[in-house]
Amino acid sequence: MKFSVALDGDQVTFGGDPDGSGMASIRINPGKGEICYTLTAQMIQTATLAHIHEGPAGGNGPVVVDFIPPSSGMSSGCVSVGRELAREIVQTPSDYYVVVHNAEYPAGALRGQMDR
Repeated sequence: MKFSVALDGDQVTFGGDPDGSGMASIRINPGKGEICYTLTAQMIQTATLAHIHEGPAGGNGPVVVDFIPPSSGMSSGCVSVGRELAREIVQTPSDYYVVVHNAEYPAGALRGQMDR
């Protein structure tokens, strides 16, 4: 299952970077327990962390998948996850969101809620 998630500062619960934007392209393979991704970030200070969190729009929740942050403006890779978690994200993507953090916005510079 593939997801394209628009990232911006307006979706960050505590207020993110108002000028920043980005995109998360995510491909989830529950059978393999694998999530592959490409992250982009523009108009923010150097990204230091990036993750998928579990939580509804407007809310916060725990980190469930770590990504390499797009510190040069882009990052990509694949990570192994439990098959159950991969299935849960595919079945209820709106219960998860992607966040890119940096030093200026440690609670999140960019965020985007996953959806079908």
